[in-house]
Amino acid sequence: MSTPSADKSRSSRAEYTARINRVIDYIDRHIGESLRLEDLARVANFSPFHFHRIFGAMVGETLNAWIQRRRAELAAAALIAYPATPITSIALDYGYSGSDAFARAFRERFGMSATEWRSEPGEEWRKNRQTDRKNGQAPAKASGYDGGEIHAARRLFMDKSKYTVEVKEMPEMTVAYVRHIGPFQGMGEAFQKLMQWAGPRGLLRFPQTKVLGVYHDNPHITETDKLRSDACITVSPEAKVEGEIGKMAIPGGLFAVAHAEIAPDEFGQAWDAMVDWMAGSGYQPDDRICYELYLNEPQNHPEGKFIIDICEPIKPL
Repeated sequence: MSTPSADKSRSSRAEYTARINRVIDYIDRHIGESLRLEDLARVANFSPFHFHRIFGAMVGETLNAWIQRRRAELAAAALIAYPATPITSIALDYGYSGSDAFARAFRERFGMSATEWRSEPGEEWRKNRQTDRKNGQAPAKASGYDGGEIHAARRLFMDKSKYTVEVKEMPEMTVAYVRHIGPFQGMGEAFQKLMQWAGPRGLLRFPQTKVLGVYHDNPHITETDKLRSDACITVSPEAKVEGEIGKMAIPGGLFAVAHAEIAPDEFGQAWDAMVDWMAGSGYQPDDRICYELYLNEPQNHPEGKFIIDICEPIKPL
């Protein structure tokens, strides 16, 4: 694994933390406004695509979940602090579209109505939290985040999956691809179409031919049925394509390349581990195409695991 010096790692992680803290402070100051991803990413000085993943990986909660929780928590405090203010006014002040949306969100969060909360200020909810603690259950997450706890859990995953990261120059590649629209899990059909096209044309010359997946959208941002992903194989720039088979160039340059052995349901954890590594590396994501290189047939692995390289373009922090 590429290992920056301890001082550089601390400085880099502190910079990532500072950027996330700026966003969290901004959210609290503007909680009653429309909090657009583009604006929050600008506060963090990350691109919207990468910011959403970085926030979730570092905080342990998606951006939308954080915003919704903070709205409910701050509204709950306002209900007690301003007992004469109508509930609907408080709902609007904290970014809810109306009383119905607020009522649903508040009950989901606290297990009671806003009226019940105001009449017996959260006593039953706090009592339930105490019971959860006595029974050994984790209480509902409070405001703030424990980056150390998340980092420790991710280290366990990295050790288990033989996770290593190397910073290196990657070449530009020309690929033939079949595009899949919808859940990423459906890429198998796109790969099947691609291989059926490439095989008779003599384009599958392993190990020279590389197999990779390109993901154009973030599943936490884009609706599932609109996610775009490409099943790809490397081809020569002169290769002819037709029909639904496309061709594109994937830019080269400086990349962080994470090598891992993972189960089919661990791809998300593998990408989050890359964010955890990057936070201490002195680098940040670049906006070139990121992709996964597939290095084995999982059915031939003794544990049915995928051996992959996650290739994330980077630039200095």
